[in-house]
Amino acid sequence: MFLRGADGPVLQLDVPEDLGPFGGDHLLVFHCRAHNDASEAEFADDRLVPEYWDAPQLPYPRPFWRVLLQRQAMLPTVEPEPSIRALPLTLQPFVDTPNSRGLGAQTFKVGGTPSWAQDPEYYTCACGTDLEYLCQVPEGMEFEVHPGQPEQPYSVGADTYGLFLGNEVYLLACPSHCDPAAVWPVNQN
Repeated sequence: MFLRGADGPVLQLDVPEDLGPFGGDHLLVFHCRAHNDASEAEFADDRLVPEYWDAPQLPYPRPFWRVLLQRQAMLPTVEPEPSIRALPLTLQPFVDTPNSRGLGAQTFKVGGTPSWAQDPEYYTCACGTDLEYLCQVPEGMEFEVHPGQPEQPYSVGADTYGLFLGNEVYLLACPSHCDPAAVWPVNQN
């Protein structure tokens, strides 16, 4: 996994092969460094609206983020994004044993059981398939930037960027892979 910035993904990783319908996919998370807000879902007939990944995120006419889940993706770029300090991470298997409330470990993880900060949230993709939990980014996880980069609004510090106001982020994806962008970022605090 490499952490990247506004021109490239903030976060990218190869999903482990044994992770259900997403195994072997390549996950990319982009987030605008000039806008730092929470996402807000729009619905039509109890489903996310068609092309929800492009739906307005008020007060903005379009989302300030993009999450892609690519099948048979090309290799990640070797050149790091210049504003974010690229940090390699190694995913390691672990047993995510739910606690007495049915919540998993509160950490960065791919797969396992979500550790919902509030009540669990469930969404149905515009294609009619129920979204499934893919990944969790813990509350307050910051991505270090190189000195001299513009400060991100509502970020913890001038030398870091965050995702969705630093909230706990749960990525729910369409197991039908109806579109590479069919991933919804749930934000909770």
